[in-house]
Amino acid sequence: QVQLVESGGGLVQAGGSLRLSCAASGRTFSKFAMGWFRQAPGKEREFVAAISWNGDSTYYADSSKGRFTISRDNAKNTVYLQMNSLKPEDTAVYYCAARYWSGSSSWDEYDHWGQGTQVTVSS
Repeated sequence: QVQLVESGGGLVQAGGSLRLSCAASGRTFSKFAMGWFRQAPGKEREFVAAISWNGDSTYYADSSKGRFTISRDNAKNTVYLQMNSLKPEDTAVYYCAARYWSGSSSWDEYDHWGQGTQVTVSS
C-alpha cells in the first residue's frame, strides 16, 4: 500500500512556472511507476506525464511535451512535475498516481491516487 500527497499547486500568471511534488509513504516507492493526471471542471481526467520506477523512461501527453518535466527522487519518495510556460488551459486539479513498474497514460491502470492539488493559470 502507498499513500500519495500532492503539493505545490497555486495561482500563477500565464507564462509562469510551478513545480508540483507528490510525496509517497511506504518503503516500496521505488517499485512504482508514477503518473500525473489532471482534471478540469466538466472535463474528463487526462494524462499529463509518467515516469518508470527507476526514472529511465518518461512519457508525456502532447500538450505537456516541451513545457513539463517529470522526475523522481526515490531516496525522498517523491515525484515532481516541473511546469513551465503555463497556459490558462492548464488550469485543473492535478493528481499523482502510482502503479507497479512501468508508466502508463491510462488512468484506470493506476492503483493509488493522491487527493489532488489545484493549479490555476490566469490570462
